[in-house]
Amino acid sequence: MGKHFEKIINQVKSVPLKKLSVAAANDSNVLEAVKAAKERGIAEAILVGDPDKMGEIAKELNMNLSDYEVIAESDPIAAATKAVKLVHDGEADMYMKGLISSKDFLKSVLDKEVGLITGKPLSHTCLFEIEGVEQLLFLSDVAFMTYPTLEDKVHIIENTVAVANACGINNPKVAALAAVEVVNPKMECTVEAGELSKMQDEGKITGCIVDGPLSLDMAISREACEHKGALDRKVVGDADILLFPDIHAGNIAYKFIVHTTKFENGCILTGTKAPAILTSRSDSTETKVNSIALAAVVAEHLKNK
Repeated sequence: MGKHFEKIINQVKSVPLKKLSVAAANDSNVLEAVKAAKERGIAEAILVGDPDKMGEIAKELNMNLSDYEVIAESDPIAAATKAVKLVHDGEADMYMKGLISSKDFLKSVLDKEVGLITGKPLSHTCLFEIEGVEQLLFLSDVAFMTYPTLEDKVHIIENTVAVANACGINNPKVAALAAVEVVNPKMECTVEAGELSKMQDEGKITGCIVDGPLSLDMAISREACEHKGALDRKVVGDADILLFPDIHAGNIAYKFIVHTTKFENGCILTGTKAPAILTSRSDSTETKVNSIALAAVVAEHLKNK
């Protein structure tokens, strides 16, 4: 485990143990992560799903289901409604996707009666610890908000800054990314990046430092800034948060990191009443455990706020 995620795990263990509610928990990958999270003292769990299928999976994993609260519900959508209500009602601290489509999972999050909406736009934050990069990198949005407007980007920054704060990073540096580091009226994302930087200068965005537009190399490499004569920028290769212009750029960067680097990561949905863990079935058990740990520190941060 990398030093940053080890610090997050230790942070989780220093606060009251959080409880995870899992929708349609009859999924082998998710149950394996839930088991690991419990064994490592990261979180307890309430499992909502098909008890027979959960029993079969648990047997294969050498997992004792009697150690968990199990709520029987074979229908995935009904299971999601019951699971998210537990979080909505304060009986659990965070919400996780099991064997249910992302679309139906998100519907439960957005449910006006029992969901986790706050009235603010939701966004997805992915936390990466990458070998060769000194700082933690918070990527957003790589999975949820497709074509964010300028106003949306302000909300993405607010959501992601809250996650960074929960991880112990105060006043994080935000790089509003583009292909170039100067405003070009023909490239709308550079105009918006420049506006975000100006808004932070004017105090309209607080709790962070925003610089943009910035190319990716300048966001994470001081040497690149030096070569370009840009050591006077607010972000000089030391960005904490990488704000992508749209989901295409974010998703491409995410997959490039996953397939070409040595890394650890965790992902959560933010802007919600409580953290929601929206991972892919292809994500490793370690990524799912890291996501649970990340959700736990964010849950504690929200509680304290």
